[in-house]
Amino acid sequence: MASDGKIVIAFDLYGTLLSTKSIAKEIAEHYGQDKAVTIAATWRKYQLEYTWRLNSMAQYMPFSSVTQRSLHHALSESDISLPSEAAVASLMSAYDSLSIFPDVAPALESLAKSSSVTPVVFSNGTQQMVGNSVHRSPDLSPYSNVFSDMVTVEEVRKFKPHPDVYYHLANKVGKSKGQMGDIWLVSGNPFDIVGAKAVGMKACWVDREGKGWSDRLAEGNVGVPDLVGKDLGEIVEVILKTPKMGE
Repeated sequence: MASDGKIVIAFDLYGTLLSTKSIAKEIAEHYGQDKAVTIAATWRKYQLEYTWRLNSMAQYMPFSSVTQRSLHHALSESDISLPSEAAVASLMSAYDSLSIFPDVAPALESLAKSSSVTPVVFSNGTQQMVGNSVHRSPDLSPYSNVFSDMVTVEEVRKFKPHPDVYYHLANKVGKSKGQMGDIWLVSGNPFDIVGAKAVGMKACWVDREGKGWSDRLAEGNVGVPDLVGKDLGEIVEVILKTPKMGE
């Protein structure tokens, strides 16, 4: 997909457009409200940890499998050692219908009116998971036409923040390794921001909690986002004011 000189904005899905915490509502229906928030947070923690461990071991499994296995891990830690197959299936299905953050809809509406950008979804999720979320989620599906593509890591068989997944994104949007700086990543996940910066991309961090940037893995400019915004709309507004390439 050629970007034709337009600004390419790659939106992370889980934790940026979709709130992984919103799964707590579905968890509560199976295991009670008292455990729901803890299980949701632990599930997300192990979901990410599993991807990093797989990267380190040079192994891969689909994100759907990672998500299901990390769910079992989280349930076990909450003393739910034998969850029913029906409950697990229900929770996995609900993961394809996570709620968007409140600031997402206005930002996507603003993007829909612009012809100067090429917005894509860029995710660790499988093509099926991402497709389900974008096209079937009650919250996100009304804005599915905003995105020109859904780029996932399945072809690369690695997860963020491995450099190859960002180069794969570049290839999908018609950019070379020497043009990484032409792509903006928008993410609420610090590890994703640092991964993008490491390969020369521009990176925008959505700091919804307003706590400021605290990641200290990398030093200097490479270790900090190019832009920090308290919500997605603020970030999109700044990017839309950026001159197109060649202007």
